Parts: sequence; structure tokens; C-alpha cells
Amino acid sequence: MKKQTKVLVIIGILLIVVVSFLYPRFGNQNEGGAPAPSGPGAGPGGGGGQPLPVNVIQLKKETLSNQLQVSGTILPNESVDLKPEISGLVTRINFKEGQYVTKGTPLVYLNDDELQAQFQRLQYTQKLFQTQENRQKQLLAREAISQEEYDIVLNQYNTALSDIKLVEAQLQKTVVRAPFNGILGLRQISEGSVINSSNVIVSIVNIDPIKIEFSIPERYSSQVSVGSPIFFSSESSSEEVQGRVYAFEPQIDPATRTLKLRAESPNKSGKYLPGMFVKIRFVLEVKEDALMVPAEAVIPELSGYKVFVVGADGKAEQRIIEIGTRTDTHVQILSGLSEGDQVLTTGVMQVRQGMPIQPNQIN
Repeated sequence: MKKQTKVLVIIGILLIVVVSFLYPRFGNQNEGGAPAPSGPGAGPGGGGGQPLPVNVIQLKKETLSNQLQVSGTILPNESVDLKPEISGLVTRINFKEGQYVTKGTPLVYLNDDELQAQFQRLQYTQKLFQTQENRQKQLLAREAISQEEYDIVLNQYNTALSDIKLVEAQLQKTVVRAPFNGILGLRQISEGSVINSSNVIVSIVNIDPIKIEFSIPERYSSQVSVGSPIFFSSESSSEEVQGRVYAFEPQIDPATRTLKLRAESPNKSGKYLPGMFVKIRFVLEVKEDALMVPAEAVIPELSGYKVFVVGADGKAEQRIIEIGTRTDTHVQILSGLSEGDQVLTTGVMQVRQGMPIQPNQIN
């Protein structure tokens, strides 16, 4: 009984093996009994079937604007906290908060009574020494006095002149003037205050033009030049305003591996204020005759990149390419393609070399 059971099990296993071997051969036949097509060239899109419908674009030279998207900060053209050079009592404030002033406008007057008294005394002394110098000069001409006596009086006269200039310089410091054209901020002092060189009187800011400070990665540092255009917009407005780079640091920041730049732009309306955050589109370079293809047309490989084009026989033709600059949607082609080539933009993962295709030009 055990022998019969073993024989039946072996026969069953053999039947299963035979059926599994023969089933694929019969399963590959269609209802009419003909074998079903198989292999890379069979079926729609294959070498022996219907052409694969694909979209293509015809390459033509166009302008490539290589640009970066970075953020930056608005800086004033000039900005300073005004402080007096000397200590003194504030006798008059000659400005209003938020006022626009021109360079040299007197803003604050300090008490100058003592200096004015010194100035008058020195003027009297200077006139006395001047008279003595003239008299001694005449006597020297008649040889009535020695050269040494004349030199002593001349030295006294010159010393008096120097003392007058010193007091005049101190008197000028009793008037605090605007160092440049700009808008005044909020006043920090009052009349009657005694202030010194550490006290801030008011801030003054020039915001026309404005400066835009930003940084770019070090790999783009070789493409930076004075005069390069930038386009920026603030959070409050999407309108882009143009500026131009006027200076940049001569070294890379070792902490961030970035290069700091500054651009300049007119701001006659005062729309942009110092401290604002701005989004910047920095144009690194512009090429007028670049060949660009959509990014989806490029196929990466271990050895590089390739695309498919419509061959002379109307079939798919593979081309090995070298790429350059990438944008958000396109890739620059440096070699491997020529102007006028029709590049596949769809079906690039299904198509094979020599496969018949049905191109639909989309531009």
C-alpha cells in the first residue's frame, strides 16, 4: 500500500511539471491559434508594429539668462547717528523730526559764549601784534633794530593768528550740521540739555539711491563683475526693480562659503526703506546663441547624458550630449545637437534606437 502511494505521488509531480512546461506555449497563442507577438519590436511602438506617438521640439538658438534666486537686505546709501564733537549746552534745535535736509544745514546750536569771548580777545591781541610787526618792519628797514627783535614780534603775530584759527574751529563745532542730504529720524535731545560726544542727537539717512546687500555661493564668484544686473522685489510688492552691482568683497567668507555683493538702485519715491527683506534675481551672464531643450528630454546615464531625436529615416535616433547651464525648466546643450534637430520631449523612456515614431511638433 505504501508503494502504491509513493508511485501515485511521483506520477502527480510529473504531471504538474509537464503541464507547467507546456502551458506557456499554448498561452502565447491568440484565439485564432497564431502565436502572440513578443520581443522589443512587437506591439504598438515596436519595430514591427505601430509607430510610437511622441512630441518633439525643433532646436533653435535663443537667449540664455543664467541667473540665481537669492535673498538680500536693503541698505541706505548713507546713514549716521549725529553726535556733537564737543560738550555743551543745547541752546537751539533747528529741525523737525522726519524733515528732509540738505548737506550743511545747521541742526543744533550749542552755547558758545566763552568761545566768543576768547575769539574777541584774540582779535584784539592779533591787531596789537600786527601793528607792532609793521612798526618793527619799518625799523628793520632803517637798521634801527636787529633781525632778532623783528623775528620775536613776527612770531607773536603769527601765534595770535594761529590761536584765532583754533578758536574759530571750536566755534564751528558748536553748530551741528547735516553731513549729507537725507531724512532726519526721531530727536533724542531737548533744548537745555547738556550733551557730549557720546550723546546721539538724531539719525540722518539718505535712501536715494538705495543699496542692496546679498551673498551668492562661491562657485559663482568667477561670473561676478561690476555692472552685473539684478532684479529685486519686496514682500509688500511683486513688482521687480532693476539694480546693478557696484562692488563686492575681494574674498570668500570662510564660514558660509559665500561671496558678499552690493548693488545700487534709484529710489526717488522712497518705496524701499533700509532693513527691508527683498527677493533677488541675480543675472550672472547672458548668452545670445544657446541651444536649450526641456529638462524632461534629457536622459541621465552613467557615462553622461543622452536625448532622442527624429532621424533622417523618421525613426528614433539616440544622441550623446554634453550639457551646460540648467534653469528651472530647460537645459543648455553644449555638444551633440545642432540647430534644427527635432528632439523628443515625450516617450523618452519607452523609445529605443531605430524604433519607428510618429512625431508631433509642438513649437
